[in-house]
Amino acid sequence: MFKRLSLTAAIFAAAAAPAFAHLNPEEHGSFMAGISHPLFGADHILAMVAVGLWASQIGGRALIAVPAAFVGTMALGFALAVAGVNLPFIEPAILASVIGLGLLVASAVRPPVTASATIVGLFALFHGHAHGGELGSAGALQFGLGFVVSTALLHVAGLGLGITLSRLGPLVTRLLGVATVFGGAAIAFG
Repeated sequence: MFKRLSLTAAIFAAAAAPAFAHLNPEEHGSFMAGISHPLFGADHILAMVAVGLWASQIGGRALIAVPAAFVGTMALGFALAVAGVNLPFIEPAILASVIGLGLLVASAVRPPVTASATIVGLFALFHGHAHGGELGSAGALQFGLGFVVSTALLHVAGLGLGITLSRLGPLVTRLLGVATVFGGAAIAFG
């Protein structure tokens, strides 16, 4: 039976077309491509959920201000890329955002809301620029709206998770921050 399963697996593997993590933005510059884009990259998911987790740790006005700063600045980064304005070190900055946000959650740092919003905004600029840089000008508005909605929903998921886990004590959320750091390191060195 094992030989039969191995043979079947080999046939399917040989027949499979290469998988792509995202819809090709040049062909699919649509709202749905924008929605799906952040959901198929571990770097996106880890960073966006970490923003929500961190905002839930800070509490108060940060619950809205920190995710809103990320979404707003990400949209600005997207617009800059579509307009042809270049930023250096896009991919390293995105990886740094995953590890940095994970460290902030793991250490439960609670700076003032303005400082927290500035930190996530800096990271968001690079995330948005990467989205816009991948897209070019094909369907920019629809794609941009889609990834803004998707990003906001990932922030809400992080907020909900953080608020729910806070009932168990701060350690569980901090451990998710540690897991985010390791996830970012795995992406960077994998």
